[in-house]
Amino acid sequence: MSSDETKPSSWALVTVIIVIVIGVFLAWKFLLSEPKVEETPVVIDEPAVIEAPLEFPPTIDEPIDESFTTSLPEEPAQTEMPTQELLEPEIIPITPILDDSDSWVQEKLSAIIWRKELLELLIDDDMIRRFVVFVDNFAQGSVVYSHSPFVKPASSFSAKQELVDNTLNKESQIFELDEASFKRFALYVDLFRAVDTETLVEWYQELRPLIVQAYSELGYPDKQFDEVLQASITKVLDLEFPKESTELIRPSVMYQYKSPEIEALDDADKLMLRIGKDNLLVIKSVLLEINEKLNKDN
Repeated sequence: MSSDETKPSSWALVTVIIVIVIGVFLAWKFLLSEPKVEETPVVIDEPAVIEAPLEFPPTIDEPIDESFTTSLPEEPAQTEMPTQELLEPEIIPITPILDDSDSWVQEKLSAIIWRKELLELLIDDDMIRRFVVFVDNFAQGSVVYSHSPFVKPASSFSAKQELVDNTLNKESQIFELDEASFKRFALYVDLFRAVDTETLVEWYQELRPLIVQAYSELGYPDKQFDEVLQASITKVLDLEFPKESTELIRPSVMYQYKSPEIEALDDADKLMLRIGKDNLLVIKSVLLEINEKLNKDN
């Protein structure tokens, strides 16, 4: 083989080898090599902090999903210290001495009687002593008008003479009670009606020290005025108005009941008869209410 023939084949072989080398290099470059991963530097001295996602309260339109809420430990309940209430100081009523108590009693009566004009029926002198003496006498069946707490009625007692034979003597003349005599007690009955009984009973407890003092002046060491007052009220409540005629006779200046049974009643009972049945029923109703409140307080 000549040298001219071997040259082209040698160059061809070299060219093939170069092409193979270039192909291998490119294959290694693009196919066999992995892409370079960018590594994040790690700080060794500080631990990684993992932040929990923030939870926001749900809006009004969104229902609360309890499955996603994190239950936090309950804080111990704080025990509230009892606060001392500021109490208003108790007002202790100032009771005057017995000798100077009339103006105080008048002021109290004015507060419990809504018809002020009826206060003129009361005597405003030594009022507590008058009340105590009158009640004590009344409980014993007597009426002492000089110690009465009330002024006298404007009109006096009157009776109407029945039509009888003129031949009868004066001692045999018969009289009957005049209805006008009942009307003269109408204002006193209105005074009972105008009393606030509940306040009256409360005031009686406040007035009681002066009443006890006034009653002690009468010289009853073994008796209590509360018992005397109860006896007086019971006396009025127990009185039954007579069913028989309340005819009168006049053997002297004073009238007397024709019926011996009625005439045998004590002066306190006769006074209630002269008041009249209708007026007495009103007084009984008021006293019954007062009596119930007194017994309730005791």
